[in-house]
Amino acid sequence: MGAQEKSQGNSNSMQRVKVYRLNEDGKWDDQGTGHVTVDYLERSEELALFVFDEEDNETLLLHRISPDDIYRKQEDTIISWRDSEYSTELALSFQENTGCSYIWDHICNVQRNMHFSSLNNEIFHTMNSELRELPAVELSTLPIILKTVTESGIADQMRLTELILSDQDFFQKLMELFRICEDLENIDGLHMIFKIIKGIILLNSPQVFEKIFGDELIMDIIGSLEYDADVPQVQQYRLFLKEHVVFKEAIPIKNPLALSKIHQTYRVGYLKDVVLARVLDEATTASLNSIIHSNNAIVISILKDDSTFIQELFARLRSPTTSAESKKNLVYFLHEFCSLSKSLQVVQQLRLFRDLINEGIFDIITDVLQSPDKKLVLTGTDILILFLNQDANLLRSYVVRQEGIPLFGLLVKGMVTDFGEDMHCQFLEILRSLLDSFTLSGAQV
Repeated sequence: MGAQEKSQGNSNSMQRVKVYRLNEDGKWDDQGTGHVTVDYLERSEELALFVFDEEDNETLLLHRISPDDIYRKQEDTIISWRDSEYSTELALSFQENTGCSYIWDHICNVQRNMHFSSLNNEIFHTMNSELRELPAVELSTLPIILKTVTESGIADQMRLTELILSDQDFFQKLMELFRICEDLENIDGLHMIFKIIKGIILLNSPQVFEKIFGDELIMDIIGSLEYDADVPQVQQYRLFLKEHVVFKEAIPIKNPLALSKIHQTYRVGYLKDVVLARVLDEATTASLNSIIHSNNAIVISILKDDSTFIQELFARLRSPTTSAESKKNLVYFLHEFCSLSKSLQVVQQLRLFRDLINEGIFDIITDVLQSPDKKLVLTGTDILILFLNQDANLLRSYVVRQEGIPLFGLLVKGMVTDFGEDMHCQFLEILRSLLDSFTLSGAQV
């Protein structure tokens, strides 16, 4: 049949399910296992659920989607309804949670679009026809945009990405519409914009990410993701980012690109780990991790090449007029700075570590290990381990030629001091790395 052929061409929307039918004894009969998709009925404007048998591809179930509220989503893997054509209860049991959510969203979208039948139905066929243009971004066209974003096949998704990127004002207009819906408390509109933005993010386009994660749009993008119809309460992501996330500058960063990338990195990480944690697929998560990694590399590259920044950092660390609290924050910053250097190429990272040694980083750590603050001491040992992982000889050479209070002695002292079990592991790891393969000629420690 025609619909079956179309569905095979749109296999990315096919989800594996078992079909159940409630018998007269009140028990569920297994009708078979197949793949379900939402598609148009042959020679019709109506959308239906099709389930095709996984063995012979015959139709196990054909159900015309109703505008009535007859569908129920149970737990995370079951959709059931009272079917008038079959005069009984039917249920689809999905193999995966994501498949159930995918089809449930389709059913909800179809029902919503039925209430906008006066709109141009030709645009509704984007799932199975070539996507030529995006509708204008208006409140009345949100259902069309939503359908276009969420029901496009792979080919149309590529075309959709092109159209979004070619329209310079698409996201600005969509976010303006978001703010209007928020001001008017238009919950239906906000729910649709949430699904549109979620769908666009799942297109997993680096060029789209570059647009929506820019300073101008990202807070509105995060705001639009507060209105998830599947979550009972509106989230407060923007409030958290504005009032509870404080950007502490242990030392002023003057480069605007570095500052922008630092803020963007935190917000993208928050979006990945909190806002969309339960809906992101592996590919999109990997892309967001790549953005974070790239941003870290850019920030570290900018700061390591800024000699005045590095010099000011160490001048403050050495200055007797710097308060204890400020020095503590500077050490924490130094630890993060060294940790993020992993984003650099190995050669660049080694060059940076040597520059930090020339600035006196091991002298700073020697002072840190004498602090009564256990957290600060742990931070100091973490920095030493980062250097050991890069090249153990960097620290060995310093230990051999150090004068005054020897760092090696402090490490040994740390082993016999009651710092706690985790701390002992840190000291042991450092000492073992220093002593293993100790080949420096005539070294005396």
